[in-house]
Amino acid sequence: MDTNKLQNIKVVTLIQARNSSTRLPGKVMLPVCGKPMLLQMIERVKKSEHVGTVSVITTDLIEDDEIFNLCLDNNISVVRGHPTDLLDRHYQAAKYYKADAIVKIPSDCPLIDSSIIDRVIKHYLNNNFDYVSNLHPATYPDGNDVEIMSFNTLENAWKNADKLFEREHTTPYIWENPDLHNIGNIEWETGKDFSDKMRWTIDYEEDYQFIKTVYEKLQNRNNKFTFYDVLKLLEEKPEIALLNKRHAGKYWYENHLDELNNIDEYKEKFGKVMNV
Repeated sequence: MDTNKLQNIKVVTLIQARNSSTRLPGKVMLPVCGKPMLLQMIERVKKSEHVGTVSVITTDLIEDDEIFNLCLDNNISVVRGHPTDLLDRHYQAAKYYKADAIVKIPSDCPLIDSSIIDRVIKHYLNNNFDYVSNLHPATYPDGNDVEIMSFNTLENAWKNADKLFEREHTTPYIWENPDLHNIGNIEWETGKDFSDKMRWTIDYEEDYQFIKTVYEKLQNRNNKFTFYDVLKLLEEKPEIALLNKRHAGKYWYENHLDELNNIDEYKEKFGKVMNV
């Protein structure tokens, strides 16, 4: 990596979190090995070498006072913003922190591995990309989502995105307009694709049982377990993966198949309409 470039770029990592999840309300505050899941995840994100400033971005709704106060009590940077316009929430936070590059990680990825985060960030820093993710196409198990973009790219999306789902999901305007942006992607280095086979994210009660069980089985490693430690655990105890297997391959895209242009890999991969 060009260390001079790294020194000259201010990276800010934003973890979006709210309590008003429709499928599993309050999920980020659910207890995992004695701590709210959000705190466990932040610990994992901060192990990354290149994440820069790490901040939670929550909403200005009263139900998210709990998240705001949790962050204050644990010396975690936090800003509040629009409840549903996540693009605006990211943009306003990026301006507040004077970020040159913004890393976007959703709070429903509590098993995320710092090495995967750094791999995406380094690919962005080592090349002339406007946007890099590990999602287009996705190959890692769902729940390892990392995106990074320049401030100018985020600002351009903020100014021009006019569809509701583009505002709600922050980055679709960027990856839906590859003619306007230089886009890069990181795939799992093994060449495997588990994105529709393993689900490490949390939207449903079964997901929570899966996440909690993984943490409990690996808690002797003091939250230093890796992506491959989880894979090994699931290989040794396949019954754990069955806890939320029925939700594998579910994405928000299904509700917008007629509006999105660049999700052909999902339509082809699943061969059917996805059931979110």
